[in-house]
Amino acid sequence: MERKIYWTLRKKILIGYSLALCLIIAVIVWSLINMVRLGNAADAILRENYKSILAAENMVDSIERQDSAILLLMLNYPNEALKQFRENESHFLQWLGRARDNITISGEESVIKKISDGYSEYLIFFTNLSSIVETDTSKAAEYYHETVLPSFKDVRAECVKLREINQETMFNASSRANSVADRAFWSVFTAGSVSVITGLGFSLLLAGLIVKPVHQIINATQKISEGDYDIQVKANSRDELGVMANDFNLMVKKLKAYRDLNVKQILSEKHKSEAIIRSIDDGLIVLNSELKIEDINPTAADIFKKTSDEIKGSHLLEITKDEKLYNYLKQALEAGIVKKDQDPNANILTIESGQVQRYFLFSATPVIIGKESVVSMVLLLRDVTRLKELDRLKTEFVMAASHELRTPLTSMGMSISLLREKAIDKLNSKEAELLLAADEEVQRLKALVNDLLDISKIEAGKMDIDFDSVPVELLLEKAVAVLKNQAEEKNIDLSYESIPDLPNIEADVNKITWVLTNLISNSLRYTEANGFIKLSAEEVGSQIHISVADNGAGIPYEYQSRIFDKFVQVKTEKALGGTGLGLAICKEIVRAHGGTIWVDSQPDHGSTFTFTVPVAG
Repeated sequence: MERKIYWTLRKKILIGYSLALCLIIAVIVWSLINMVRLGNAADAILRENYKSILAAENMVDSIERQDSAILLLMLNYPNEALKQFRENESHFLQWLGRARDNITISGEESVIKKISDGYSEYLIFFTNLSSIVETDTSKAAEYYHETVLPSFKDVRAECVKLREINQETMFNASSRANSVADRAFWSVFTAGSVSVITGLGFSLLLAGLIVKPVHQIINATQKISEGDYDIQVKANSRDELGVMANDFNLMVKKLKAYRDLNVKQILSEKHKSEAIIRSIDDGLIVLNSELKIEDINPTAADIFKKTSDEIKGSHLLEITKDEKLYNYLKQALEAGIVKKDQDPNANILTIESGQVQRYFLFSATPVIIGKESVVSMVLLLRDVTRLKELDRLKTEFVMAASHELRTPLTSMGMSISLLREKAIDKLNSKEAELLLAADEEVQRLKALVNDLLDISKIEAGKMDIDFDSVPVELLLEKAVAVLKNQAEEKNIDLSYESIPDLPNIEADVNKITWVLTNLISNSLRYTEANGFIKLSAEEVGSQIHISVADNGAGIPYEYQSRIFDKFVQVKTEKALGGTGLGLAICKEIVRAHGGTIWVDSQPDHGSTFTFTVPVAG
């Protein structure tokens, strides 16, 4: 519902600042008036006095030069003297005319008349002196001192008097201008001060009117965030601030009603969640963003032989003492996503209870608010001790069975080989074909048993690995040399890329060479004639990435996720043989070296197998 605002905040601000604006305009107008007064005063000084002073100065200068010309005349330089006298006579009369045209003050007219009359006499005396100089020099000197010089002094004195009365008038006008300037300064200062004080007072008043209710709302908001919904903001005005305060109070009432309505439901959901957590048979731990335990169910607490209250608030590393689990969760928190590991045994937590070891498969689920903010982590611990024990028994059984089968298979192979050498000529074609098939099957079984025995030893940790600092290029060269002839028979280009300054790796030469030859053999099976197989290596951080790339048939997408599992073979139109254990053995050997192996492949466009080995030292 729209509420009517009788006296808006905008209207108050406009009225207040309009008053300040009017004062500023008045100060500006008054300043302009005083500036005009000052300009008129200065103009009056220039117009009334400066021209007369300038004329007086120039007349004094002209008549002095004429007196100098008279002395030249008496020194018998008539031409120069007459020229100088007439030129300055013209200047004197010119400035006298200007002074006569600029009569503006009292007494100035009589002075100018005296100058004019005296100068006329002076010119007559000069004419008489010129005549006397031609006849009698001594008499001319006497005439100069008695007649011409007093006339010169009288005219010069009147010119000085003209200058002095104008200077005095100018000084008086300047005093009046200073008085006008002082009055203008103080009047503008007073008006400006009044404007500033009025504007400042209104700004403080307006700031108080606006800020006070805003502060009340801020304080009320802080109390609401602390759970106090009984707060109210006073609405003393009918402007926008008053409307905002009323709306705020209405919002607080609705929030309080919403809280009262949902608090029971929230508590009920909380109890349900706690009951679900405690009823789960697997261990469940709730961690905050600092990996401290916020909640834990009884099953998880029993894993660590403690109560839930003893564990809550502790850091996960204090309870599990497992760096691998800690790094796994820390990376998940930073990335906001849990990295899926293809190896099912990678996320295993080992707990020792007395002389018994228990194994738990862990997985984590981040709790995300918004798009990126991870606020907590839910850790699930699933007891796989029995599965690990069954896996161990299976591995030991396979190892024992493989070991027991090697002797009879060896005997069978030797017997069949002996028959092929001694009795092949006595058998018909059907019998010879059967004997050849039996020999092939025995060889295949021997390869399968050897592979089973190798992978069982690796899984049981019983395979010896002799670590040494090895040049990568040496491994690539050995692997290529082993299968170079087979590649040439199929017309396949088998090569390796030589990379200078590559550091040595920490590895067992025979085991890593076996991995490379196995990968090359797989590529030879699936690469057609005129294809290529290329080995390369590069340094990435503290590891060396070694790759075997080909342009063969590639691996279908449905096989790529389990290509390193046991007995997995890619089904093709051609029966290529193999036990399906080669890549599984490769994976175990690489893992024993502290590395990982993976494949990048696109059907019909080849495959690239890559594994990592740590740098030596």
